Amino acid sequence: MRNTLNLKILGAVVLLSAGMFVAGCKSAPELTEAQALSLIQAKYDQDPATGASIMVNKLGMSMGITDGYWKLTKVYPNRFWADYTLTDEGKKALTPPGGGDVIQWRPGSMDDPSYSITIMTKATNHLKARDLRNLHDETLPGVETAKGATFNESVDLTDVPGPLQDIAHNPGNKLTTKRTVDFELAGGAWKLHGIQ
Repeated sequence: MRNTLNLKILGAVVLLSAGMFVAGCKSAPELTEAQALSLIQAKYDQDPATGASIMVNKLGMSMGITDGYWKLTKVYPNRFWADYTLTDEGKKALTPPGGGDVIQWRPGSMDDPSYSITIMTKATNHLKARDLRNLHDETLPGVETAKGATFNESVDLTDVPGPLQDIAHNPGNKLTTKRTVDFELAGGAWKLHGIQ
């Protein structure tokens, strides 16, 4: 009789312990791809807006002349160095390397295919987070619950004049970069941990 009573008490304790364990385990809230993108974009929107860097090669220089952003003002004795002065339209739209209003074109030779300069647009924007994929559980040092994913970070050319956007789409420009991101569960809510 005593063994039966002990067995019933032991069974009750096991059931009570299991119930307390299940009640104590709260499941983490779901992190959807849309929520993850929203967390990344919120971080980008908090960062200061910047102009877009556009690499301008020989083709881009010709396009800039045709589109009226700069004009040839000086050719050097070696016949492949030149200075291009920004037009009024160019001054409104971009900043050449080193500032001022003159683009100093200094290739290594007449047919240097790799030479380029980098201009900065005056229109400023925030980076854009797009195409989040591969959202998965992750292990991060010092973080109890974490997730990771990959996404595309894109340069936003909104308000950049169409001709400069055309130059930005020339080969050599990188308008989209693949990034990885980590999220952590803190205080019952998901937050951005870091972007690499």
